[in-house]
Amino acid sequence: MVTGTPDDAGLGDRDASRAAWLEQTRSHLRNADPVLARLIDDRPDFDPRAWMALLPPMDLYGALLFQITGQQLSVAATRRTLARIEALFDGHLPTPAELLGVDPGKLREAGLSWRKVSTVRDLAERLTDGRLNPDVLNSLPDDELIAELTAIPGIGPWTVQGALIIALQREDVVLPGDLALRKAVQAAYQLDHLPTQREVLAIAEKWRPYRSLATSYLFSAALKPT
Repeated sequence: MVTGTPDDAGLGDRDASRAAWLEQTRSHLRNADPVLARLIDDRPDFDPRAWMALLPPMDLYGALLFQITGQQLSVAATRRTLARIEALFDGHLPTPAELLGVDPGKLREAGLSWRKVSTVRDLAERLTDGRLNPDVLNSLPDDELIAELTAIPGIGPWTVQGALIIALQREDVVLPGDLALRKAVQAAYQLDHLPTQREVLAIAEKWRPYRSLATSYLFSAALKPT
């Protein structure tokens, strides 16, 4: 007796595969770092990607647009600005060509600073005129992709690192320049000072090759302490 559609079966397979991956990565992190072991055991039902369900679907350009919008803003303020940008494009995030087709002043009215407007337009121009190829970018190793995109004024490592996690689901990304992460590391590791970026990277070495998941647990601990 058939109890589900082929799509249902495929979804079930993906869910099972993801559950197995989570168990493997959690086990690795538990063994690698006793601080993370405590965070993981305190949060048995934690889904590291649940927060992304609150975001619109994003390709690499959309994730970079999200990250650029969020520079120096809270998550709530970023989402409000992003919603106003979506309203300019019939409720969806624009493609690079669509963004270039709108009056820059409309983006400013939506809440982007003129500097951010310049950055998202510069990125969109490079993606539409062939200087950047999305397929090539998606296939680059993390370090090469970061180097390629940070050559654009207004895009720093934090912006690209976030996009790597959101759009490309890269597994070994850490955001040492993120103030919230630095504070989370200070609290979790009971440091008497706010760690520098270099110190965060040194601590994160033991999390390889699953630094993205470790980072998610630290953010979760900072937002919802037990």
